[in-house]
Amino acid sequence: MPKAVVNQDTCIGCGACVAVCPEQAISLDENSKARVDESKCTGCGTCVGVCPTGSITLE
Repeated sequence: MPKAVVNQDTCIGCGACVAVCPEQAISLDENSKARVDESKCTGCGTCVGVCPTGSITLE
């Protein structure tokens, strides 16, 4: 099953992905970068669609 992966170099820490994740699998780390809890991520792709920088992909 695919999981969301965040490109830390392009993530701007806007939090859009955190707000829309139905599984609450994404949080912002101490550097305000998105992090995915793979144990919670179901690979639904909702976060991919809202990321303004295209920093999230499903792999």
